[in-house]
Amino acid sequence: MTHTRLLLIGTLATLLAAGPAAAYADDGPSVPPGTEASASAPVELDPNDPDLKLPDGATLAEPKVLDIKSVVEDQSGDERREDTNTNVTFALQAEVLFGKDSAKISAQARSRISVIADEIKTQNATRIRVFGFTDNLGSSAHGDVLSRKRANAVHGILEQELSDANITYEVRGYGEDYPIADNSTEEGRKKNRRVEISFPRGAS
Repeated sequence: MTHTRLLLIGTLATLLAAGPAAAYADDGPSVPPGTEASASAPVELDPNDPDLKLPDGATLAEPKVLDIKSVVEDQSGDERREDTNTNVTFALQAEVLFGKDSAKISAQARSRISVIADEIKTQNATRIRVFGFTDNLGSSAHGDVLSRKRANAVHGILEQELSDANITYEVRGYGEDYPIADNSTEEGRKKNRRVEISFPRGAS
């Protein structure tokens, strides 16, 4: 038996005696394969390439800032906050505000609206939109009326909380128009039954 073969047998015996290796989790962040950052540009660019230059007489368009939208929804889906460069929108599902087919606001719902009123004060907003929406069950006319009543109810609480004559409100009921989810499922209809409160972001 050669020296090399003896060395391999000895190594194998040591591994078997040690038992299976322990598994561990890497606490560091991971990314899907193929999305890792590249240290260099994938294509060589020639800065003198005539195709990269503007034709004679051409000018660049005015620069503009693209609107970045951030959407945060709580785990239950009862409340959603959407932030853009210019506006803040809160969407509250009807179930957390009202009883079934009702426009009477619950005590718990008042506290949620109060938190939104605090955000309106933080943003120094003086123009507020309160829009009501329903799912597509029942008649369209009934949905229009109910969504308007619900928007009016939320508007009333905001007026009490903010108590500011300089604030103007736009209050509308859109019924089943402008769904944000699939009306063919109850989960989707629940998201569509909502009241949205939106206002401009304050200057930062």
